[in-house]
Amino acid sequence: MDEHGSATTGPAEPMDGAAEATEVFLAHRNLLFTVAYEMLGSAADAEDALQETWLRWMKVDRRQVRDQRAYLVRVTTRRALDRLRTMRRLKEDYVGPWLPEPLLTAPDVAEDVELAESVSMALMLVLETLSPTERAVFVLREVFGISHEEIAAAVGKSSAAVRQIAHRARRHVDARKPREAVSPSQVRAVLESFRRALESRDLQGLLDVLAPQVVLVSDGGGVKQAVPRPITGAGKVAHMIVNGLGKAQIALTSEPTVVNGNPALLLRMDGEIDGVIAARVEHARITGLYYVRNPHKLTRIAAETPLTLR
Repeated sequence: MDEHGSATTGPAEPMDGAAEATEVFLAHRNLLFTVAYEMLGSAADAEDALQETWLRWMKVDRRQVRDQRAYLVRVTTRRALDRLRTMRRLKEDYVGPWLPEPLLTAPDVAEDVELAESVSMALMLVLETLSPTERAVFVLREVFGISHEEIAAAVGKSSAAVRQIAHRARRHVDARKPREAVSPSQVRAVLESFRRALESRDLQGLLDVLAPQVVLVSDGGGVKQAVPRPITGAGKVAHMIVNGLGKAQIALTSEPTVVNGNPALLLRMDGEIDGVIAARVEHARITGLYYVRNPHKLTRIAAETPLTLR
């Protein structure tokens, strides 16, 4: 039996066995990527975790695997958890605020309320405040509905410990996530008002759409200029936006898009992609603005990334 108590490695299979294994892996790939991405907030690291899962899957004696989906999720979780612990150390040296890597997603993802909420920039930022194990347990239990017993096998804890961790993580997230359910159409309407004010540098228009205690977080990663720390308050945020974009020679355009299953804006400066803005909307106003400018995090906005909870 392997580290997960599910299977052991064995001799190489004939080509037809390898082809069948590939088919099984590909059938679950979108799910595995979604698991890894929600744990890591990085598509590149999620892909690395999947590559490691694939290598493990091709070496294991699959005749010993009782539940292929559960086994693949366990291995992916293990790999992602290892990476998450390493990433926490790397983020300590990250220049400026860190935001999750935005993913261009199909418009219909926004209609899947459960999926869209789970990958929203707002919730992903809340997940950043959890410990690696708490985040893994929360994602597996609350998002994917995996049993405490299966999670215990994935994170190396007892079922009783997992139940306690899940309760603690859920309470932590519930205290910080948006309380109001907002439809995609409502978010689009608010973002359209923000877009018009943004492109026209309309200070009053920005103040009208921003909540009094709005928070702006900008991620440039030391590659592009960004605010060094979050800015709080409608006045400060609006003035920073107007002053920052006040150079008349810069042609600013923005276009609606769907990022992480939620309405967002793709910004261009003089025709070149500058970044992605995601928003947290409550009571018809923006309470959170998340501006990703780091070019290393903008590689997934040209083509849709398929996500699924099943």
